[in-house]
Amino acid sequence: MTMKNNFARKLKASALLSGGLTLLFYLLYRLFPVGILLSLTITFGTTFYHFAMRLLVGVIVPRLVHEGAENRFWFRQKRFEEKLYGTLQVKQWKKYLPTYAPESFDLRKHSLEEVIHTCCCSEAVHEWIMLLSFLPVLTVPIFGAPGVFWVTSTLAALFDCCFVILQRYNRPRFIRILDKERKRL
Repeated sequence: MTMKNNFARKLKASALLSGGLTLLFYLLYRLFPVGILLSLTITFGTTFYHFAMRLLVGVIVPRLVHEGAENRFWFRQKRFEEKLYGTLQVKQWKKYLPTYAPESFDLRKHSLEEVIHTCCCSEAVHEWIMLLSFLPVLTVPIFGAPGVFWVTSTLAALFDCCFVILQRYNRPRFIRILDKERKRL
């Protein structure tokens, strides 16, 4: 089993671990109201939120993306993108990103149409995650430390932006291959 295949398991384990630690430190804080226990509760709680939210969005959003989504305005490549991806050197770094379900992109197991649809679903998942990464900022009035919440939310959103870029970089290539195949038939 490759490291990429372990990514889904590690994500789920991280969510469970951070959730358990949140509960533990919250209970300890209730028994011994010390600032460090509250800080640990908030830290692990925010970590749990980011992992659990990603898992939940990954289950819900693909059910909302319909077949043929690649033809809709949102998913079509814009004029500036190809040059942008060259400037960002996506081809050089894309292989280092983990894949939650690599088998979903395997052309030996799925048709080009299915992989293209998976690219759209994956892009939508990561776009929603980017938006929802800022939800913890709403807790600033309760816990304070706005800088911490803004920085962690921004970093989380930027991380997921890489996956959006990856899908938007790969999908047009798959579509061109599919168009060539269709023209040959």
